[in-house]
Order: sequence, then C-alpha cells, then structure tokens
Amino acid sequence: MFLYNLTLSRPSGIQCAIYGNFSAPKAQEIVVSRGRVLELIRPGDNGRLQVLLSTDVFGVIRSLAAFRLTGAQRDYVLVGSDSGRLVILDYNKERNAFVKVHQETFGRSGCRRIVPGQYVAADPKGRACIIGAVEKQKFVYVLNRDSAANLTISSPLEAHKSHNIVFSMTALDCGFDNPVFAAIELDYADADQDPSGEAAAAAQKHLTYYELDLGLNHVLRKWSDPVDNGANLLIPVPGSGDGPGGVLVCCENFLLYRHQGHEEVRTVLPRREDLSGDRGVLIVAYASHKKKAYSFFLLQSEYGDIYKATLVYEGEAVSELRVKYFDSLPPATSLAVLKTGFLFAASETGNHALYQFVVRGVGMQGLLSGPG
Repeated sequence: MFLYNLTLSRPSGIQCAIYGNFSAPKAQEIVVSRGRVLELIRPGDNGRLQVLLSTDVFGVIRSLAAFRLTGAQRDYVLVGSDSGRLVILDYNKERNAFVKVHQETFGRSGCRRIVPGQYVAADPKGRACIIGAVEKQKFVYVLNRDSAANLTISSPLEAHKSHNIVFSMTALDCGFDNPVFAAIELDYADADQDPSGEAAAAAQKHLTYYELDLGLNHVLRKWSDPVDNGANLLIPVPGSGDGPGGVLVCCENFLLYRHQGHEEVRTVLPRREDLSGDRGVLIVAYASHKKKAYSFFLLQSEYGDIYKATLVYEGEAVSELRVKYFDSLPPATSLAVLKTGFLFAASETGNHALYQFVVRGVGMQGLLSGPG
C-alpha cells in the first residue's frame, strides 16, 4: 500500500519556468514548476494566463528544460527532480496530460549534493542533454529518434570530476557541430586539505566546456579557463550563423563575454545611485530573444532592475558588450520572452505577472506595460 498526500491549497510560488511549443507547432506556452506541481500555461490574446494543465508529481521538481528534436515542431520537457531519475515528458492534447516518454535512473532519491538533478540543459538542436549535481556528478545523454520517429535516449555518459562544485550550467549553440555544454566550476580539493584557510582564499572559479563527441560517443573536458570569482550565472549566446556563440558570464557588478579562442569582453552593470558602495549587483534571472538579424538579453538584478544586453560583433568576433537600464520589476525566479511580444515574470514573492512590450518614439525600446 502506498500513501500520497495532497494539500488543500496548491502551492503558488514558482521555482522555474520554461517556454516553448508544447501542445501545437505555433502555440506559445509556458511550463512552470510550483515545487511539486507541474503546470502548462498559455497566454491569451487579451494578456491573461490560461492554465491548460496542472498535475501533481508527488516529488520535488528541481530544474526544467525544453528541447526539440531536429525537424520536429513541438517541444519536450526535461525534468530534474529529487527522484534520482531523468524524466522526459510530452504533452498529449487528447488526454490533456503529460505523458512520460523516458525515465532514466542514475542515483538515489532525495535532494543530495552529489546526485544530479539540480541542473539540466539541452543542446539547441535537440541532440543531447546534460543533468548535473551541485558537486561531482554529471551525466550526458544522446537524444535521437528511431525508424518510427519516436524519441530515443542513450545510456548515460559520465562527465564526473571529484571535489568540484558547480554554480551554473548551460548548453552552447554550436549548430550541427559536436554538442558543447558550459559550466562554472570551483575545485576545492586543496582547500579541503588545508586547515589554515589559505587555499580556500586562493580558490579560483573556472569556466569549463564539456564536448560530446558524437562519433566516439565520449564526453571530454574541451576547455577550462579561470573566470571571476563572483561568477554565478551562464547565458548562452546564439551561434551557427545567428551570432558569435559562446556565453555571457554574469558576475557581481560585471557582465562578461567568454568563448574558447576569444579574448574576454567585459562591461560594468548599471547600479542605482542610492546603492551603497559595499553592496554589489548580482544577476538572478534572465531571458533571451533570438532572431536571425537581431537578438538581445534581458537580465534582472537581485534588486529587480531589468537590463538589456546586446553584443556588437562581426562574424564570430565580438568587439563590444552593451548593457543599459530597461525597467524595474519585482525580483523574479524566472523570466521568459514570448514571440507574441509578452514577458512572463515568475515573481519570488507576490503575484506573477505577464507584461507586454511597447515602443514609444524612434529607438525607444525599454518600456513595459502593466501586468496582464
């Protein structure tokens, strides 16, 4: 006999949110995690949010990612949880339910520091995904389709590194080259053996690239380079003809552009005039909008300020990184820019909101209407 418990009131806080086309090819939808509840939300034409599906997973959802196989028209949902399993879900419109496509077990249950589930990321072309723990363990899975066009998943490929703490993880846009995943890591092996604390003070974060060789079916550490110790978040930059590739590294008071074989491009984050000098500016959420001719990033600080970041580049060479103040919203756990011109903000506290972009005057892009 198994016992399950349900609360009288469903949780209202959102830990993470992703967007994509889950029910139909051109349907702009959002999947949110409310701790143990997974919801599919569709913004209406009138600016209102419509909940299409709400299901209890009887567990703790730690991370979400959306991916799409090459040539497909709908997205899958990649779920990292406390179950010690990687789960891939597909939305079934007829049943109005998430259908479990794959469930791969790799560790013990519970939110443990060495059991993957805290970080998930998927290759933009849908060829591979990575699931990582706070410490040591990372697994890479190759995604493909069989003769009946059904999604298949490979056995896990290990990318472990002991005495290694991960702060952020993302997938790079490499086109159809070998998939590459980036992570901010800190090796504490020396600090763990030094009782004086000198090694801990000298510990250095690194930006590391992990490459999946599709031909050899093997994962290797392609590149690792020191990065600012205030780095806390990675943002993938469009590549393969739509941009220079690489990542934006969010640090305390700074924003960096980093890529293998490219020199660092750094800019300072704007700060409030009344903010004391001993307090830094830290980015806690972001959203990106990509088009063939133009792309930008919206970054939100812990104070709620929204910044718009753009890259000045030619080919794969980035010459300048521009950041300007955009607006101020309540601090959010996740942001999502929809192609319909809306911005979804999952607030840390208070009501979640749907904003609409408006343009007033020539070149004045930076105003948001009220919540929908």
